[in-house]
Amino acid sequence: MEKVRPKKHLGQHFLTDLSIAKRIAQAVTGHGGAQKVLEIGPGMGVLTDFLLENPQELYLAEIDQESIRYLEAKYPHLVDHILEGDFLKMDISKVFQEPFAIAGNFPYNISSQIFFRVLELRHQVTEVVCMLQKEVAQRIASPKGNKDYGILSVLLQAFYSIEYLFSVPPGVFNPPPKVNSGVIRLIRNETKSLDCDESLFIKVVKGGFGNRRKTLRNSLKSFQLPESLQGHPMLDLRAEQLDVADFVFLTQKIQESRGHH
Repeated sequence: MEKVRPKKHLGQHFLTDLSIAKRIAQAVTGHGGAQKVLEIGPGMGVLTDFLLENPQELYLAEIDQESIRYLEAKYPHLVDHILEGDFLKMDISKVFQEPFAIAGNFPYNISSQIFFRVLELRHQVTEVVCMLQKEVAQRIASPKGNKDYGILSVLLQAFYSIEYLFSVPPGVFNPPPKVNSGVIRLIRNETKSLDCDESLFIKVVKGGFGNRRKTLRNSLKSFQLPESLQGHPMLDLRAEQLDVADFVFLTQKIQESRGHH
């Protein structure tokens, strides 16, 4: 089997270090009773080999035709489990009706979009174990009050407990990326839904972080903050100083003032 050429436009960096692949696969816990795992971007199956040792049933989502042919030849028994196409656009409900986990060495150029998709699928995605650019991994796992903390941190931490597992140097990839990588694990928490309008919540979070140096009083001006909030000390803080519950509280207040309950 000819090796697959890594393609720059797909952000492909193939992991070559087997011990790291094994650690990533072993970090999948099967939380929430997930019987299936979807690996995003398996490439030549370095991580796949170890995921196959886990008890869950494995599915592969791959967009690269050359990789797909390689995977079909390498894993003939998985042919029906190889989903061709872009995970971001895939109709997941055709494949998974039940809870499932996601694993993978995410393409760096779309890792944030993958997480927004995970949020859309949060009622099914019980766990995510992935490798991505270290900065993004740290940001997602970062607690409030930290300069790395941002929009994705809040949105994901609303529904997942997040743990930064370990860092990975560039040299263990072909081709080596220009940045370090980090592996994180997201475990679905007990929150079924937020106690506020969730689309407004997302807007408030994005608005709050829109200008990080401003206090919330200034960054949330466009939301016409209600009188009842004007004197609230929270508005003198910056977005990075608020946790999920604080943003839910702000969203509730803005909602009430608009007459939505």
